[in-house]
Amino acid sequence: MRGSLLAAGGAAMAEGPLARTVRSKLAAALEPSHLQVLDESPRHGGAAGAGTHLAVVVVSGRFEGLPPLQRHRLVHAALSAELAGPLHALAIVARTPQQWESDPSVPARPPCLGGSKHERRGDGNGET
Repeated sequence: MRGSLLAAGGAAMAEGPLARTVRSKLAAALEPSHLQVLDESPRHGGAAGAGTHLAVVVVSGRFEGLPPLQRHRLVHAALSAELAGPLHALAIVARTPQQWESDPSVPARPPCLGGSKHERRGDGNGET
């Protein structure tokens, strides 16, 4: 497992308290062979270390034989308190050790566009 550094866009930063809690709970619940917790809050207009937008990569034998939806449910169950409160968004990559061994890459997430749908399309109030 990785140490207490987060990599976001190639830069490393210290984990905030919410990211540390997420790491601890996932480690206890899923006993992962690989675990990454990435704070993507700055990509979504939040402060670095805010932990409001996190991405996790969890590799665990507990995922054997489970479809992706069931794997995500296990992650959500471990983080139910955080998802009900301070954690606004959570991106999940959940793989078995064999899947991770054959392909340790993580799909890139699209950039945050910010604002509302109307602002992105430019059909709101004539701006953007």
